[in-house]
Amino acid sequence: MKGDEGSVLVVDDNEVNRDLLARRLQRQGHAVTVAVDGSQALELMRSAPFDLVLLDIMMPQMNGYEVLEHLKADEKLRYIPVIMISAVDDIDSIVRCIQLGAEDYLSKPFNPVLLKARISACLEKKRLRDQEQAYLQKLADEQEKSERLLLNILPKAIAERLKSGENTIADSFADVTVMFADLVGFTKLSTHLSPAELVELLNEIFSAFDELADCYGLEKIKTIGDAYMVVGGLPTPSDDHAEAIAEMAIEIQATIAKVRTKSDRQLSIRIGIHTGPVEAGVIGTKKFTYDLWGDTVNTASRMESQGVPGGIQVTVATYDRLRDKYDFEERGIIQVKGKGDMMTYLLISRKA
Repeated sequence: MKGDEGSVLVVDDNEVNRDLLARRLQRQGHAVTVAVDGSQALELMRSAPFDLVLLDIMMPQMNGYEVLEHLKADEKLRYIPVIMISAVDDIDSIVRCIQLGAEDYLSKPFNPVLLKARISACLEKKRLRDQEQAYLQKLADEQEKSERLLLNILPKAIAERLKSGENTIADSFADVTVMFADLVGFTKLSTHLSPAELVELLNEIFSAFDELADCYGLEKIKTIGDAYMVVGGLPTPSDDHAEAIAEMAIEIQATIAKVRTKSDRQLSIRIGIHTGPVEAGVIGTKKFTYDLWGDTVNTASRMESQGVPGGIQVTVATYDRLRDKYDFEERGIIQVKGKGDMMTYLLISRKA
């Protein structure tokens, strides 16, 4: 729709009136389509866009009032402006048309100047509404994009709290399970890869981990270089967080076993798991980060860093939660930095 021109549908069962009105509108620069009755008009409107409808009231089978009712009941068509036209010039007809949602009312025979003015006014309102809808759609698209970005950074429950106006989010969780997974020898391997190859490989691996986290209802916290941190039991508490973490750990080992570098090197990964209390919260005002703190996090990290390549090392706290459903190998007591002597176990598999 450019300037004062528009796509106009003329609906009139009288051929003379229909052709006369169509020619007049065409001379004004409008693209005109005609319909001989209400049913044809509705079919045309459902198959092509129109900026304005000139609708006769007195028609057989389906009169203008009925067409207008159908039009306003259709979610896709209800915003097309309609000017009712009729040889009947009485206040009751005008009131009824306006109540049914018509934009304007014209009586036959038409005053050319009045006809042009009212059509121009309706088309201008349509233009303004289309601009408003386009702007609102753009806002909605931007908001959806912002939502997706926010959910890529923060858990959904935390994002909702931020959007509701909470400025400081800090929570204590008495019982969660934290897992760290770190690729063995990746620093040395990275010296043989180009930056693009390195990023591509890490993206492939961590994307697979992300899918596993989603599958088991776990919350990815962050990646640190070639290490991956995930937690179960927050921000929404659950009873099976240790089991969910165990399942993901086993799947991670299976996933890494299938990964090969371009030089056909097989990768290995160390995994450490611990269960206990943590503090969690959102840090930052511009670049948000949802993070965890506490001895449980430090211990899980130690289980990974002092673990066995290709193994899943867990503490007694995690072992006690899982021993009825999973097979373990006792690693024994090891010296853990900052913790002293600790009894540890290697998670092998789910019990048959």
